[in-house]
Amino acid sequence: MSNQNSRESVWDYPRPPAVVPDDREVVVVLGGQEIIRTRSAVRVLETSHPPTFYVPTADIANGTLSPIAQTTICEFKGAASYWDVVAGGVRSPAAAWGYERPEQGYEPLAGMVAFYPGRMDSCTVGGEVVTAQEGGFYGGWITPEIDGPFKGAPGTMGW
Repeated sequence: MSNQNSRESVWDYPRPPAVVPDDREVVVVLGGQEIIRTRSAVRVLETSHPPTFYVPTADIANGTLSPIAQTTICEFKGAASYWDVVAGGVRSPAAAWGYERPEQGYEPLAGMVAFYPGRMDSCTVGGEVVTAQEGGFYGGWITPEIDGPFKGAPGTMGW
């Protein structure tokens, strides 16, 4: 999706989630260093969640991802691998994840990585500053056109 002019409610997003290309410029900064600048992101849209932006590994600055042993399972996307993100003298633990071998229907996520925006200095989409989804589990990116309420804050896990 690009050049969004209309409002989006996360309650209109599908379940199971959809993977949608987004050609707006995505920029991520950690430790004062720009580690991503791309127009090749995809958004994962799932009911009650702000979108999660995934960017191509080829667009991530070399040496900024350090693999760790942490893994999780998504009932739709499969097994996720995690990385610490290191830039500008800062290490942000378990701040990025991706599906190296995603389940059927989520193949566009292969070779892509998502970042927790609250664990970075800043994330922007189309020049707009992203607000991080509440809570420590989900990694949604709240941009100005997105309406909630959003899952993730204390007391919302059972929605």
